Amino acid sequence: MTTTIDPRLARTLTAIGAALTLASPFLAWTWTAAYPGNLTLDGYPGGSQVVTLVTGALAALFTAAALGLPGVRRLAPAGAVRALRSASLAALTTTWVTVGAIALTLGGAVNVEPGGWLACVAVLLLAGGAHALPDDTVEPPPPGARLPWPAEVALITAVFLAALAVLTYGITTDSAEEFLAFLPAAGFGARALSAAGITRRVSEINARHRVAVAVAALASALVFPFTQTGDRYTAIADNILVFAAVALGLNIVVGLVGLLDLGYVAFLGTGAYSAALVSGSTFSTFHIAPWPFWATALLGMAVSLLAGLVIGAPTLRLHGDYLAIVTLGFGEIFRITVNNLDGTSGPSLTNGPNGINAIPDIELFGFDFGKPHTVLGVSFGRFANYYLLLLAVIAVIVFVYARAGDSRVGRAWIALREDEKAATAMGIEGFRFKLLAFGLGACLAGLAGTVMAHLQTNAVPDNYKFADTAPPNSAFLLAAVVLGGMGTISGPLVGAALLYLIPAKFEFFNRYQMMLFGLALIVMMRFRPEGLVPDRKHQLEFHDKQVSGAQARQVAAEATA
Repeated sequence: MTTTIDPRLARTLTAIGAALTLASPFLAWTWTAAYPGNLTLDGYPGGSQVVTLVTGALAALFTAAALGLPGVRRLAPAGAVRALRSASLAALTTTWVTVGAIALTLGGAVNVEPGGWLACVAVLLLAGGAHALPDDTVEPPPPGARLPWPAEVALITAVFLAALAVLTYGITTDSAEEFLAFLPAAGFGARALSAAGITRRVSEINARHRVAVAVAALASALVFPFTQTGDRYTAIADNILVFAAVALGLNIVVGLVGLLDLGYVAFLGTGAYSAALVSGSTFSTFHIAPWPFWATALLGMAVSLLAGLVIGAPTLRLHGDYLAIVTLGFGEIFRITVNNLDGTSGPSLTNGPNGINAIPDIELFGFDFGKPHTVLGVSFGRFANYYLLLLAVIAVIVFVYARAGDSRVGRAWIALREDEKAATAMGIEGFRFKLLAFGLGACLAGLAGTVMAHLQTNAVPDNYKFADTAPPNSAFLLAAVVLGGMGTISGPLVGAALLYLIPAKFEFFNRYQMMLFGLALIVMMRFRPEGLVPDRKHQLEFHDKQVSGAQARQVAAEATA
């Protein structure tokens, strides 16, 4: 990058900006506690000041690496300057959004204390100096040295705990102002870690310790309910997990096989209605004793699997837009059908638009998920109980997805996705493998649907539209897969979390939801078509003109391994 500022001056500005950014959260930014987060205290950061402090610390770390301090440079193997620029933008956005929100919500800039103005100037100096530094990117970055096994496992655990802390902060923000300041900071912070090469190093370590990664991920997720004192935020986490579970199932169809399914939410509804009918609800048209949950789950999976095979068998010979139109039609047919099975327009089965309500809580091996329990001295309410169950469901779906993707069947799916004609010429029977993927994805959606019916205590047709203001629906599920990253495990989880949290935190979002999501997808397709957590092969395909031959060989070797 060509600079118009002397590099020594740029380094000085960056260092001063980083120091002031770290100091500014310890000063009051406003005089009244009316603004969320209580930013009135000197010496004690609160609310969005904590985000500025964390992003400032990250920027200070990369500043030290960019200035070549001994022992710090190794923390940015791919180069520190680009990472510093992203970190400075993280601090800049969260600080300016917070100070601007103080002025807007409290009635003018006079409500901003000197600490807030100092923070604005500090992050501006930091970002300006960082963008004036000469680029030091190393392509490709040098290979990382292997650490001892205990050290690498400890690093994996620390990474997952840090990710959980970030997600927990996003879930537990009390106001739209705090979440609006947090969101861009998290995005630019993740970009800084990627630009520094840290994300790639962590991925290399994860690839060597897959069992440790699975254990660390599960253990970190189990920590969340222990950090909550009520069910308010745990309920949000439950809905995110339901959304993520269904998105993972859809990722088999879309990400691994490349089939565009626009009616996938119907399989979620199939599982939910199957569970509701045998739940023992007083509104169920099946007047039978409630089934045990394990039998209900198997029924929901079996009915959804059958529905997937029945729909897939006559339609999967279609391709592209034609298949998308057929699956969209199936989703609407399902919703209209259950809406008409009310005993008037059709047989009495689903109670029509009223649905099946008062679905009782799950009782599994004597454990009632609707009653509070005490675990290790912590009281678990209803939503915390369902959180643990949904973690188990996610674990099952991730296991099935990972094993299927690494198997001979998974390789056949990927071959069909990349070039169906070439795969067929190599002896892969496309229709059979696509039908298998369609059935497996439907089966996993049915499993999530059985839990969702008990969690929401109802199954009504309006829950299973193609597009609605509240996820999950087919449009949101597909957006979660595309936004997060097709063909990966963590991608749909990230996409589902974002697409659920953003409408939940911003009330005004519901009025312009589809327009804003459409705009977001357009921006994603332009600047990051591979998704937020991309598959390395997809990343290479979408950015083939921006990578060197050495990078291409490296990615090909990783894919082969």
